[in-house]
Parts: sequence; structure tokens; C-alpha cells
Amino acid sequence: MARTDSLEMGELTDTAYYILLSLVEARHGYLIMKNIESITNNRFSVGPASMYTTIKKLLSANLIRIYDDSDQKKKTYIATEKGIELLEKEVQRRREMVIHAEKVLKQRGEIEG
Repeated sequence: MARTDSLEMGELTDTAYYILLSLVEARHGYLIMKNIESITNNRFSVGPASMYTTIKKLLSANLIRIYDDSDQKKKTYIATEKGIELLEKEVQRRREMVIHAEKVLKQRGEIEG
């Protein structure tokens, strides 16, 4: 059975989420990886192979665009308006997921509330 791509469903994987979040400001690959480590306090990191595979998907979906490619070794990317809109929807979707989990765990007595 073929796996449905999360972007086709309008959802972001964790890797795509953090890359898109990093590209609210223009950045090149190395700075994307460093920004992700910084904003997650080193709890999440993305390797180069995974990052560039995801960047290709985000480019194809028009969620990011090349901002500057004058240096072929350091392409700079930035989120598009479509990308920002999806990121905002994704933040809300994840917020709702946390609310659902908290409700279920509270019912089980796993967390106080």
C-alpha cells in the first residue's frame, strides 16, 4: 500500500515543520540546521540528507522558494505566503492534538488538571 505524503494531506512532518519554521527568515542549509537545534534546545536535529530531501518537497509544493542562488554552494531559501499559511494551520492542528491528549490523560488520571 502506498504511503500518502503528508504534504498532500496538508500536514507537515516534524522535519518539514521545523525547516519551514526556520525559513520564516531567509537561511541557507547550514543555518537551517543550526536554527532548528537552537529553537529546540538540541532536542531535534536534521541531517543534511533529510533536510535537502525535505527542501525539495517543500519547493515542489511551493511552500518555500529560493531566495538567493548567486552562490551555488549556498542556496538561500525562504517560506512563501502559502508556506506561512500552512505553518499557521499546522500550529493550530498540533495545539489541538495536545488538547486531545491532555483530555484523555486527565480522564485516566495520568496528569493532573
